[in-house]
Amino acid sequence: MKKQVTSYVLVKNQFPSETTFKARRDIPYEVKLASRLFLDEITYTFNKQRLEEQINDALDTGDVQSFIELSQQYGKYVK
Repeated sequence: MKKQVTSYVLVKNQFPSETTFKARRDIPYEVKLASRLFLDEITYTFNKQRLEEQINDALDTGDVQSFIELSQQYGKYVK
């Protein structure tokens, strides 16, 4: 596991200003990857459910054209 990295930057300003201390902390690669995968899964699931609802509505209303378009989009989620 990659160790957490902390970078410090000291900035000296002209008198009478105060000395500024800035710190930066990097997020570990594993945390970035896990959060990205989690967000991708949530987005995938939401979009798939939304398309299923739209397809069901198109079937209920008898709208053939929208059913064909939506089922083509849904095919990408099933493959």
